[in-house]
Amino acid sequence: MNEVAVARRAERATWVWMGVALLAHTGWGAYPVLARYLQTVSALPSMALLSLGNLIALLVYAPFALRHVDRRVLCSRVIWAFALVVVLRAITNLLAARYTLAIYVQLITLMTPLLVALLSAGLFREALPPFTWPAIGFSFAGSLLMMSGDLGGEGPLFRIGRGDLAGLALALTSALCLAFYMLLVPRAAKQAVSGEAVLLVQLIALTLTTGAISVLLGEDAGRFTAIGASDWAVFGAFVGFVLLGANVGQIAALRRLGAPRVSSTMAWRLIATLALAALLLGERLTSFWQVLGAGIVLVTITIYLSRQRQGVATHEP
Repeated sequence: MNEVAVARRAERATWVWMGVALLAHTGWGAYPVLARYLQTVSALPSMALLSLGNLIALLVYAPFALRHVDRRVLCSRVIWAFALVVVLRAITNLLAARYTLAIYVQLITLMTPLLVALLSAGLFREALPPFTWPAIGFSFAGSLLMMSGDLGGEGPLFRIGRGDLAGLALALTSALCLAFYMLLVPRAAKQAVSGEAVLLVQLIALTLTTGAISVLLGEDAGRFTAIGASDWAVFGAFVGFVLLGANVGQIAALRRLGAPRVSSTMAWRLIATLALAALLLGERLTSFWQVLGAGIVLVTITIYLSRQRQGVATHEP
C-alpha cells in the first residue's frame, strides 16, 4: 500500500512539474510578443529595454541564487562561453521581434532542435537522429504556408517585406545561438555548473553588455518616463513572467523531469505566441493555409521531440 501511495505521489509530482514546464514554455512563447509590443507600440529603445529588464531580474534573483551558487564556478570558461552565446541570442531575438511578426520569430525558434541535430552531425560527427530530414522538410513546408498570402492568386504569394527579411535573418541567427547554447549544456554538466549559476551569469552579462551598447548608441532612456500604465504592465510581464519566471521555471522543470521530457512540449510555445499576438498585437493567422501550416509545424516538432525522448529513454541505464 505504501508503494502504491509513493507511486501516486510521484505521478502527481510529475504532472505538477509538467505544468511548470508548460508555464515556462508559455513565457518563452510570450517573449517575442511582449518584446515586439514594447519596441513597436511602446517605442522603447531595444538595448535599454534589455538592460533594464535584466537588471531588475538580476536584483530579484541574485540574493536567492548566491546562497546556492559556488562562486568558484564563476571562473569557469564554460560558463562565460554560455554568457557570450546568451548575449548574442538575446540581442538578435529582441531585434528580430522589432522587425518582423512575433509569430515568425517563434516559428524560427521552434526549428532549434533541428539545428542542434545538424550542428551536432557537422561539428561532432554525431549521427543524425531518426526523422530529422523529414522533420526539416515538413517544418519548412509548414513555415512557407504560415508566411503565405492568398494562394488563390489574389494578392502576393508571401506576406514578406524588407523588414520581415531582416527580422527573419535575425531570428535565424538567434536560433543558431540557441542551438550552440544547447550544445554547451552537456559540457557544462561535466563541470558541475548548475542552472542557477548559468542564469546568474546570463543576467549579469546581459545587463552590462546591453547597457554599454545602449550608451554607445545614444539611446533615449528617457522614453521610459513617457510610457503609460498599460506599457508598464507589459514591461512588468516581460521581466517577471519571461526574463525571471520562464528562466527559473525551466531550470526547476529540467532538474525534476530532464531535458527530453521538458523539450517534448516545446511546440506549445507557438500556440502561446499565436494567442498572445492576436490579443496584444492583432497579429493572427487569416487563412486556411496559414492555419494548416501552423498545424504541420506543431505536429512535426512534437513528433520529432517525442521520438527523441523515446530514444533517450531506451538508452538510459
